[in-house]
Amino acid sequence: MTPDDAPFALRLSNVSKTFGGLKALDAVDFAVRAGEVHCLAGENGCGKSTLIKIVTGVYTADPGAHIELFGQARDGITPSEARELGIAVIWQDLALFPHMTVAENIAFDGMVGNLPRLLSRGAARAEAQAMLDRLGVRLDLDTRLNTLPIAQRQLVAIARALMGAARLVFMDEPTASLTQSETDGLLKVVQTLSEQGVSVVFVSHRLAEVLEISTSVTVIRDGKLVGVYPTEGLTQARLGELMTGAILSSEVTAQDRSGAAPVLQVENLTRVGEFQDISLTIRRGEVVGLTGLIGAGRTELAHTLIGMTQPDAGHMTLNGQPLRPRNIRAAIAAGIAYVSEDRLSLGLIQPQSIADNTAISVLDRLLNGLGLIASSRKDRLVRTWIDQLSVKIGHPDDPVSTLSGGNQQRVVLSKWLATEPKLIILDSPTVGVDVGARAGIFRIVRRLADEGLAILLISDEVSEVLTNADRVLHMESGRLVNEIDPHATTVEELEAQVYA
Repeated sequence: MTPDDAPFALRLSNVSKTFGGLKALDAVDFAVRAGEVHCLAGENGCGKSTLIKIVTGVYTADPGAHIELFGQARDGITPSEARELGIAVIWQDLALFPHMTVAENIAFDGMVGNLPRLLSRGAARAEAQAMLDRLGVRLDLDTRLNTLPIAQRQLVAIARALMGAARLVFMDEPTASLTQSETDGLLKVVQTLSEQGVSVVFVSHRLAEVLEISTSVTVIRDGKLVGVYPTEGLTQARLGELMTGAILSSEVTAQDRSGAAPVLQVENLTRVGEFQDISLTIRRGEVVGLTGLIGAGRTELAHTLIGMTQPDAGHMTLNGQPLRPRNIRAAIAAGIAYVSEDRLSLGLIQPQSIADNTAISVLDRLLNGLGLIASSRKDRLVRTWIDQLSVKIGHPDDPVSTLSGGNQQRVVLSKWLATEPKLIILDSPTVGVDVGARAGIFRIVRRLADEGLAILLISDEVSEVLTNADRVLHMESGRLVNEIDPHATTVEELEAQVYA
């Protein structure tokens, strides 16, 4: 049975949702057939998550919507009914339990259930192991989640969501933190689910994998349906245009900064078990890209540069002065800033306001004569960075969690730029950020470089570093193995090298 003649797993028509007078969705139609892999595309804030929450019973659509699930028209649905029908969601924020084990996280829903019952840890472990085997993933079932890197936590979230008899699965940015090989493995699992008749709605800002895995894509912009398009023959550039309403540039922006003064110099830096003999230079106004598979040692190197860990050998200088920060505070004082790959837990304090998150790194500069924070200084600082980085907000006192991924990342940037650094390390700065917001962030990065800031850009997305860096360093198994001139290679050639 082909998707074209398969029965519908989900059909929505005229779906709207209003929050306080603002239409998050405006008369949207959406349909997925049994066994189909369908992409839901759009920039952050366009209404994708709202649509998913209506299908899963978290929100109720405005009057006039028609909802049909597995051939049955429904006036509404609750989250428990959605689960019973076999509707599962893998959310971008994972929603896991950090102090529980891998096995307990994966088997959690089955362990708790709707009725009291005796807990069988042996059965839970067996169920969890079976799901990991199905995904082709090897993880220690007894490891506590908070000790795992974000890529492995993502795999646990995927395994947990697929437990049970899933018939319709929404995947919200499931590959954002995975290596290429892990992504390839996940896409094979998605294909297997499709062959078994499971419908998969795939939400991703990695447009290449969207076109690879899905047969159709529904594009939403500003809460309205743009259209439904077959992915065959659709290009990344065209999909980006449909999502943003604008033509996005993919031109290489590399500039020759070889004559500028060195800012960071690293010689033979080693941390046993993480990276070896790292030597590199980043000059004033230069963007140096660092790419390689997750696990190559890129983030571990960043942690040593920022003082989170200590090297076993080698030395560093910053503007010609010896650099060996004993902790993050010392690194900040020396003039280094760090935007972490894990924005949700390390970059921002989600319940706190936009203003508090922006000012937190420089509170000592905002004190008055009584040792209290001067509101006028704080307000001026926050407004300056909101304006300079064009952060789209309601009010500075709103929780930072109310912002889209792209705007949250701009708040992280503003927090660190407020420290007036000499060097900023951007570790996967566009994870979970849509294609339009990515372009805006990299325009900011280039502007900062033009103003003289030295930048280390870490990413496993080859096209990102090739397009936006002045030089690209390839890291593999803890070592720097090559330096690439972005003007002298192509995305395909660099991908072949990195993913070999």
